[in-house]
Amino acid sequence: MVSLPGRSFEMDAFLISTVTVAIAEIGDKTQLLALVLALRFRQPWPVVWGILVATLANHALAAWAGVELAGLMDREIMTRLVGVSFILMGFWALIPDKAPDDEATELERTKRFGPFLATLIAFFLVEIGDKTQIATAALAVRFDSVFHVAAGTTIGMMIANVPVVFFGEKVAQIVPLVWVRAAAALVFIVLGTLTLLSAFGVL
Repeated sequence: MVSLPGRSFEMDAFLISTVTVAIAEIGDKTQLLALVLALRFRQPWPVVWGILVATLANHALAAWAGVELAGLMDREIMTRLVGVSFILMGFWALIPDKAPDDEATELERTKRFGPFLATLIAFFLVEIGDKTQIATAALAVRFDSVFHVAAGTTIGMMIANVPVVFFGEKVAQIVPLVWVRAAAALVFIVLGTLTLLSAFGVL
């Protein structure tokens, strides 16, 4: 991808990762989990720190796996696959997530650890296989950077989740989720299209 004027390729990787995940996370099951944890423990800061550590660990692993996978495959083929995966994630983003009921038992088990450890464990597990984790791996392949992508996606997660921890459902209701899902879908589809155009030498 060609860097935008006045910015480095690394800065583009960081900013695009931040914006993409911040938008995609709104209404996602992990944001709903953040709300559940905040209401359950009524201690916002330990919950926030738990989300931060869990996200850093999860997304760093996802970004590393993406870069490693890219190194095992032909770069051109991998870039095309990433482009298609972004477009598919765009359609996935249009599907509303449900509250994380399946994780209720896990939350009960971890509650005895206190808000920080309970949040860290629950958030890390719920994020496995989530679209933001998959997006992190795809972004790492696209930009070939573990650090900038993991840092960007982690900040994007915090931008979406911290207000929910402190202010609850009111924040999640400020913008209609239908619009947010449409915006997230558009971001993924545009990224996918640009990636495919780059792979075919158009950009």
